[in-house]
Amino acid sequence: MDTLITALQFILALSILITLHEFGHYWAARAFGIRIEKFFLFFDAWNFKLFSFKKGDTEYGIGWLPLGGYVKIAGMVDESLDTEQLKSEPQDWEFRSKPAWQRLIVMIGGVTVNLILGIVIMVLLTYSQGEKYVPQPVVNQQGGIYAGPVARSVGFQTGDQILAINGVAVDNLDAQFGDPTFLTADHKEIKVRRAKAMVSIDSANSTVSTTHQFYDTTLVMPKNFDELLGAKSDMPFFAPRMMFKIGKVMGGSHAEKAGLEAGDMINSVNGERVLSFFEFKELLAKYAGETVKVEVVDSNKKVSVLKAEIGEDATLGFQPAFFGFEYKEKVIKYGLGKSINLGVSRSFGLIGANAKALGNVATGKSDPTKSLAGPVGIAQMFGSTWNWLNFWTLTAMLSLVLALMNILPIPALDGGHVMFLLYEIIARRPVSDKVLYVGQIIGMVFLLSLVAFTFWVDIARALGI
Repeated sequence: MDTLITALQFILALSILITLHEFGHYWAARAFGIRIEKFFLFFDAWNFKLFSFKKGDTEYGIGWLPLGGYVKIAGMVDESLDTEQLKSEPQDWEFRSKPAWQRLIVMIGGVTVNLILGIVIMVLLTYSQGEKYVPQPVVNQQGGIYAGPVARSVGFQTGDQILAINGVAVDNLDAQFGDPTFLTADHKEIKVRRAKAMVSIDSANSTVSTTHQFYDTTLVMPKNFDELLGAKSDMPFFAPRMMFKIGKVMGGSHAEKAGLEAGDMINSVNGERVLSFFEFKELLAKYAGETVKVEVVDSNKKVSVLKAEIGEDATLGFQPAFFGFEYKEKVIKYGLGKSINLGVSRSFGLIGANAKALGNVATGKSDPTKSLAGPVGIAQMFGSTWNWLNFWTLTAMLSLVLALMNILPIPALDGGHVMFLLYEIIARRPVSDKVLYVGQIIGMVFLLSLVAFTFWVDIARALGI
């Protein structure tokens, strides 16, 4: 039953995304008087279809292979590789008879709809759900902040308790720290409470004890603070010191090979204490590519020391399950205007993060077997319980990723057609039908190889290979 719920959520999300993507091409083509011969959700490979009907000049249907969908546009060399239609003279209702700028709009129609859909869902989620944050007094009570490398460079320390920003008591650190009023101020100072270790020696009993004395201090931000904030870093500037357990262990990962299991807590790495998630991330980066000793406490409170290899990308291969701030969060509700601003910002932030990840895979900085996921891996993200908030969040993310992937300049993708059309507009002459045909074949071979590879990645993870 759990597998069925996961599959149904994935298929529903995929159906929404594919149908609207193809409607983007459909609507644009119809607007310019171009005939659509077929409109299919999923592929009807080898002409096998689950359902179809014809209305006007178009056959609408559902194929059996849930790896995408397509619209067959008259007079266009697409994934169907149908070149028979190109042997006759171009007709007014064919794609090839239209100006290049119209054909370009038709080709970006699907990506545009996916981009708009992702942004709209993000905006609606922000408007309906608001934004959760942990009040700074709670963070202060539970170990203070994690200070990232950039924060440490201007004087902050992990464990600092942030009290005030330019004299204003802090409740929502991220909001107040990122407030333009503060960022544009000529003088920026932050008041923190800091612990100082005090060592006491009892010579009579031969004991040594350590206590902590707290004191307040004020940090003045440097003149180049804006430049420092813009510096690239994989770690946050500030974050609560979030405790975590091992959540899901990825099949075939270093974590699984080391014997880490869901529910385990990591106490130390090579004898260095793990006090919060981002401090743990820094330890992983410190020992990337090495084999380390990891002390863990399992769900039965049993302590054991395991040997684990840390990947070159500074990962072990598990999802963290955070705890410690449950039921202590506050919710900020936003108006429509602010929700639109945040929704758009988050959408393009997600696209940027995925573009960077793809770039890392393409340049060899990231291992594709750990960075990519196939249909099975994506489906598992929906989980085995039907949660509409999770469903729409993932649907928005997938819509934005689909827009990014489809605009890549690879033949057989929308971006490949856009690439050829831009060449035609700039060079003022079209690409030959032979080049388009060969390009489609190369693109399809590449995409089918990529699909096969991601399927293999999913299977290898499941089998722990």
